Amino acid sequence: MGKKAATTSPFRNFTPYVAKKNEEYMNSKQLAHFADILAKWRHDLMEEVDRTVHHMQDEAANFPDPADRATQEEEFSIELRTRDRERKLIGKIDKTIELIEQDDYGYCDTCGVEIGLQRLEARPTATSCVDCKTLSEIRERQTHG
Repeated sequence: MGKKAATTSPFRNFTPYVAKKNEEYMNSKQLAHFADILAKWRHDLMEEVDRTVHHMQDEAANFPDPADRATQEEEFSIELRTRDRERKLIGKIDKTIELIEQDDYGYCDTCGVEIGLQRLEARPTATSCVDCKTLSEIRERQTHG
């Protein structure tokens, strides 16, 4: 299987990790791979925050027409909500990087099994294996309709 670039999000471009036969799970190479993915993702998000700040400063205008002013305020509101979600994601990325530094990354918080390389590449901040996440989502649906 050849290495090909994977693009699963506008914030992450990486070459998937190809584990060797009988390779130890979450060895130093794998940890470095995920630390690199997370660092790049965090950097991209921070650049987006900077772009938003500059965009809002450059585009802020006092439109005499109330409709134009309302449109601009709505656009800024949407942009700020998006940045707030990204701010929370940056916090999750930082916590995940700490887990990597503490050698406590890649295992399910609930049951302790390996989360798996492919799942972690799809969602590097995952803290649950597929089975525990599925059960959690089922419970959530049952609780909240």
